[in-house]
Order: sequence, then structure tokens, then C-alpha cells
Amino acid sequence: MDVRSGPQTRVTVLLVEDDEVIRKTVGMALERYGYEVSTAGDGLTGLELFREGRHDLLLLDVMLPGLDGIGLCRRVRETSLIPILMMSARGDSLDVVSGLEAGADDYVVKPVDTGVLVARIRSLLRRATFAPDREPASEPASEHGPDDAPQPASGGTGDLVFGDLTIDTQGLEARLAGEPVALAPTELRLLLEFAAHPGIVLDRQTLLRNVWDYGWDGDSRVVDLCVQRLRKKIGADRIETVRGFGYKLRR
Repeated sequence: MDVRSGPQTRVTVLLVEDDEVIRKTVGMALERYGYEVSTAGDGLTGLELFREGRHDLLLLDVMLPGLDGIGLCRRVRETSLIPILMMSARGDSLDVVSGLEAGADDYVVKPVDTGVLVARIRSLLRRATFAPDREPASEPASEHGPDDAPQPASGGTGDLVFGDLTIDTQGLEARLAGEPVALAPTELRLLLEFAAHPGIVLDRQTLLRNVWDYGWDGDSRVVDLCVQRLRKKIGADRIETVRGFGYKLRR
């Protein structure tokens, strides 16, 4: 299928970029791929458009007048789990880290190739609407004691329990001590990936391939920052760092 055929249903993208040339160029490129694009030239206008309309993805620049991209991302995350892709002109480490800490799912460095940008957008949208490719793997009962193996919860056959953390692999949600945990799509997919391999160390490149859907080597900082956000929501000691290797979900 021609990559320019775009999504079968119209996906709406809110593009917030202060550079008029870049805003028009990127907007027109996305429309050629079949996306419906709304644009804003500053952060406050972008926030207003976001609140007034329904959008499937937010594409925003870091450096914006009025309310910058980091602040806009934080404001959006107060009420929404919409996929957010940030653009940075410099690829500066501080910009990248600040954006990811604010709740962005991924970032690209400008100038960005249109094909790469569309690939990142499609990857984000797949994460937001995906169905798991497999059920989380369960270990043979003979290899683990009753206290350390994840057990099906009484609430349903798709539930896995790790202490007070329950992961519903069919309903695609998590509960901590019985209370729902609000997870952005990337955070949920990361948690499901860990739950599919309890106690097994997953390196960053594996997580980039399986969670971020990268067909190439990506920036491992997106993994580290997403793990950090996930820890804040499900418990800091739930995901263990194995230095020099990666991360694992404790049983």
C-alpha cells in the first residue's frame, strides 16, 4: 500500500508551531498523508484550540511564545492522555528531557524528514489504540512459589496481580490497591510489556522496538523518562533498574 494513502479514517492533528514557514510546510505535508490538521502559532492559542476541539494527536514545538511547549504539554496532561509528539530545533538534552518529563510520548529534531515524522505519528497512534499481540506470559507454577508468581485476579481471566498492582490485559487498564491508575498510552504499553515478562530484564533497545515501535535505533532517554513517569504512578520500587542492562518488573 502506498504510504501516502494515509489513515482510512480522518485523524486530527493539532500542530502548535510559531515558525509560520515550518507550520505551513508540516501542515501541508501531513494533509497530503491524509491527516486533518489544525494549527496554532503560540502556546496559549494551542491550549485554547485543544480545549475547544477533539484531536487525536498533539504535535508541538518546544520553543513557543507565551506558553512554551513544555508548559503546554503539562497543561494538556492535567486533563488528557492524548498522544503528544514534541519537536525541538536543537535536539538539546535539556529540551528533550524536559518535554518527556512533562508527559510527551516522543520527540523529533527539526528539521525533520516528512516520512520520519509520519512514521512517528503512526507509531504513536498505534500505541494509543493497540490491542496486545499476545497474552502476558505466565511462568510454570512449579518454578515459582505462590508468593512470587503473578496470579490471575478474581475479577477476570485477563488480570495479572503483582502485590497490590492489578493489570487487566484485556480491558487495558491498571489498578493500584483497587483504584484505577491513569496511564498514557505509552505508559500502559510499557507496563504491559513488563507484565508479559515478569522478573526478566528488558534492555532499552528491546523496549524501543516493542513499545515505541521503532524499526531503528531510537533515543533510549524516552525509555528512561517513561519508566520514571510509570514508577511515580505504580510505585517507585515496582520496576527495578539492572545497571548496565535495563529494567525488570518485580514479581
